[in-house]
Amino acid sequence: MNLGESLVPVKKYLARPSQLFREYDRKDLRPDLIAGLTVAVILLPQAIAFALIAELPPQMGIYTAIIAAVIAGLWGSSNQTHTGPTNAVSLLVLSILLSNFIPGSPDFILAAGMLALMAGIFQLGLGLARLGMLINFVSHSVIIGFATGAGLLIAIRQIPHLLGIEVQGENIGEFLFGIGSGLTETNLITATLGIGTIVLILVVRRINKRLPGALIAMAVASVLVYAFNLDERGVSVIGELPKSLPPLADLPLLDLGFITRLSTGALAVAAIGLVETTAISRSIATQTGQRLDSNQEFVGQGLANITVGLFSGYPCAGSFSRSAVNFNAGARTSIASLLSALFLLIAVFATAPMAKYLPRTALAGVLIVVAIGMIDRKEIVRIWQGTRGDALIMLVTFIGTLFIDIAFAILAGILISFALYLWRTSLPRVHQVVPDEQYKHFSFQKNKPYCPQLGVVDILGDLYFGAVNHVEETIYQYMEQNPSQRFLLIRMHNVNHCDFSGIHMLENIVQTYREKGGDVFLVRVDYRVNKLMTSTGFCDRLGWQNFLTEDLAVSHIFYKYLDPAVCIYECPVKVFKECQNLPKQLYLEDIPVLEKELLVESILEVKAAALWEEIRTKENDLIIVDVREPREYHQGHIPKAETVPLPKILAGHYEFDLESEKQIVFVCRSGRRSRRAARLLMNGHKNIRILSGGMLAWEKEGLLEAID
Repeated sequence: MNLGESLVPVKKYLARPSQLFREYDRKDLRPDLIAGLTVAVILLPQAIAFALIAELPPQMGIYTAIIAAVIAGLWGSSNQTHTGPTNAVSLLVLSILLSNFIPGSPDFILAAGMLALMAGIFQLGLGLARLGMLINFVSHSVIIGFATGAGLLIAIRQIPHLLGIEVQGENIGEFLFGIGSGLTETNLITATLGIGTIVLILVVRRINKRLPGALIAMAVASVLVYAFNLDERGVSVIGELPKSLPPLADLPLLDLGFITRLSTGALAVAAIGLVETTAISRSIATQTGQRLDSNQEFVGQGLANITVGLFSGYPCAGSFSRSAVNFNAGARTSIASLLSALFLLIAVFATAPMAKYLPRTALAGVLIVVAIGMIDRKEIVRIWQGTRGDALIMLVTFIGTLFIDIAFAILAGILISFALYLWRTSLPRVHQVVPDEQYKHFSFQKNKPYCPQLGVVDILGDLYFGAVNHVEETIYQYMEQNPSQRFLLIRMHNVNHCDFSGIHMLENIVQTYREKGGDVFLVRVDYRVNKLMTSTGFCDRLGWQNFLTEDLAVSHIFYKYLDPAVCIYECPVKVFKECQNLPKQLYLEDIPVLEKELLVESILEVKAAALWEEIRTKENDLIIVDVREPREYHQGHIPKAETVPLPKILAGHYEFDLESEKQIVFVCRSGRRSRRAARLLMNGHKNIRILSGGMLAWEKEGLLEAID
């Protein structure tokens, strides 16, 4: 790919406004106008209130609201998501700034702008690099934990403003203690006005949820302050807002010390802003059917924060409440966001002088209502009742937000999300599966027996370097649990990715099974995985004939590789469809009852190594009888062993002398058939033994075999 081709997506992302206006349908103008006006009604009080959460001047909230709505609307992906100041981001900004600067100082104000600029650069970089998919790795539990903690913090921090008292405290404990200590100094007029604001908002909501309760309550409170001169009786007011466009901020762009102190916080702001915005956009898109481009959304958020920082604002993000209002008001395109900014600008110029009568306690009441609304109790219960991992993420983020540090809490929640993702993907489920009753589908059935010759394994996950060790160990565990299984069929329909570590792991498994005299077969290999297998030479090593079609895989292995004698004489189950017509001869009627009832413990066993030593030293005192089928015998047997298949012994057709003083040792593949022969013949004869573990044990010891 040349440089021109690599820049095509970048040009596309940056050219979003021209596409927006070029494709705009005039029929959408009316619904966009209505939605823009509706959002502007709630945007004005929120912009002022949210700036106060961050202990910033109210005009910074207004500047942020105007600029962010325009820039994110032009360059964002979602048609209905509304960007601007939010309560959660405002609280995060306050937490970051308080740890480095004095509230109200010039550096405190400049730091807010720098924070927006730096967060925007992070977001823009991720978008242009097309790394929007990274947001998928952040658990929803991070947002819920943060929002819950942030809601409580915002509500608690607004109580002093609600009551008109002064409280100092570096942490939540000190702050609560300060509130308790200062209750006696409560300004009753301030408290009445603030609590009345809360009540009025709730009443308006009860009457009609579409009415702007916050704006109505703030207007009523302002009228009361003006009418009764309450600002002269101890009620704190906001003061007159400046009637001007957002000015260019004089940011310390080259101050490395300034930048270093804000870098971690900027990363947290960028992360939580993107997670919030993406969650909102996806939620609305599920209802509208819009196809979102997360990279474009990252670009929009990044440019919005950069511009906001340069023009006297502070960090912004997508707003849950305003986006919902925008959508419900009928917004068709992101032009509605631009119109909301225009209406807000007009409203600011028209009402700026009236802000000097707006009581701080009324804004505290508005923020407390908003903060309580951030706590989603139903979602908390759902997460708590869900997986332990999600509950842990939510709990850590919540506790960190409330008691430690908000930026730390968010980054910790995100890191735990990544860690849990890596943990889950590194431990893919590997199940030994068997067919269902109709022999159409394979599934993991814990209490169903497995075939003693063929193991079938499902790998439910990718074979990358972090997961291969777990997959390999699990398959070897199955091998140890079923030592007689010489053949393995691996179902790979859930393996969408495989790296060289995965190829190396498969090669090890193939080698292990082939050393046992068996083989490995694969079915439903993804074309991408198959491509890697071909390029690395694995297909040639395994053999193309070992790549089977799913419908015929078991049948092919059954008739071409499995030993029918084992199926007939040693296997008590019928696992596969192909097993159903086999003449099982495990329990024949002509075995006397007495022999049937002989205890297994009464049969003497000899270990493979001990038998080999006896062959070397007492060959003339041994009679070794191989009770397997002739085909099995000729493939490999113990030297000097004579072949007498089990059916002949059961029928009494054998030539060895039971009355002889020689020791008779029965041998079969695993010990099952030799045990049956011994149980039949040993009554009264103490010179009969069986080879413990059969030829499988003999081969495992690496002892000499004769081949006919």
